[in-house]
Parts: sequence; C-alpha cells; structure tokens
Amino acid sequence: MKVIICDDQAIVRDGLELLLKLEPDIEVVGLAQDGAEAIELVARNSPDLVLMDLKMPGMNGVEATRRIRAQYPQTRVLVLTTFDDDEWVFDAIQAGACGYLLKDTPRSKLIEAVRGTLTGKSYVDPSVAGKLLGQVASKQEQPATLITAKLSGREVDVLRLIARGLSNSEIAEKLHLSKGTIRNHVSAIFLKLDISDRTQAAILAIRHGLDQS
Repeated sequence: MKVIICDDQAIVRDGLELLLKLEPDIEVVGLAQDGAEAIELVARNSPDLVLMDLKMPGMNGVEATRRIRAQYPQTRVLVLTTFDDDEWVFDAIQAGACGYLLKDTPRSKLIEAVRGTLTGKSYVDPSVAGKLLGQVASKQEQPATLITAKLSGREVDVLRLIARGLSNSEIAEKLHLSKGTIRNHVSAIFLKLDISDRTQAAILAIRHGLDQS
C-alpha cells in the first residue's frame, strides 16, 4: 500500500511516517506540508491513499481532497486532523474524503483505518459521526425554491454568504475553498440568475429566505 502523508507540522509528518513504516504492507512514498504539494506528490507517485490534514497554510486539506478525488479517483483520502468543527467535517466528506479521524486516534485504530479504507470501508471518528449526520439531515430539510432549483448546492452556500455581506475572501475561508473557486461560483450564480452584481444577488437571496438558513 503506497501512502502519502500531508500535514503542515513536520513533527506530525515524521511521527506518522515512523508509525506506518512499522507495517510491512505499507510504504510511505511522500511527505507534503500543504495541499498543493500533496497534489504534486499524488501526480508523481500514484499512491493508494493520502493521509490528509485539513487546516494548513496555502491550499487546505478540503480543497486538496476535492482536487485529488477529481483528478486521481484511484487515490483515496483519509482525513487525520485535530479539527472536529461541523463545517470542516461535512466539507471534507463532501469533497470526497473516505474517512475522518482525529489525531488522538489510537495507533491500532489508525492502522486499521488505513488498511480498511483501501478495501472500500469508511471510517469516521465517533465524536464527529453525530455532527456529520446532523449536517446531512439539516441540508435535507431545507425547502427547495426557484433559486435553489437553478443552482448547485455549493452555489447556494455561496449565495447565502453573499446575502450575509461576506466578501469572496471571507466566503473562501468559511467554505474552505480557494478564492478562484469562489469567483467562479459567483460568476455562475450571476449567469444562472440573470443578475449583474452582488447587491442583486443578496436581494434575491433575502427574498427567498436564504440569508436565514
């Protein structure tokens, strides 16, 4: 099993590498300090799995996961992070992560998750499983409107934040996406709703109650 470790802290990368090297069937083929470097290593090494941290300088783990799963679908991503905030959990799973573990996971459970993920199983830390289910339920309960019927789920998320007055940079940070991705979403929203600026977008969103959901 070829594995890449992505974490912005060298001591964590090195510690995980030493841990995994104790397993005869696991080979660490690369260490990355941010999402962009992880993508480069995936392109060069075609790993089976990336152990991915989330909150990192530069490209975060959510965006990196999304790109890896889109460009290299044969590579699975297992999140290993200290963050159990609702938005991080849901966005990572939405981006294509096959599992979500916290860094205090016992060694035996981590090794089990690495092997299991490669056979198609999904591992989610018990402390965040409830949050994930709650997020899924709340999104399912949101009523459809004329606006949401025209937009993708992510575009609706961006529109809500526009209605709350957030800038592209603030939206990018909140949704764990790049600024360029947010700009593309905003352009798509304007095109699909036949509007020309953020003020019109906010007014439409408020009229449909999206600023409160």
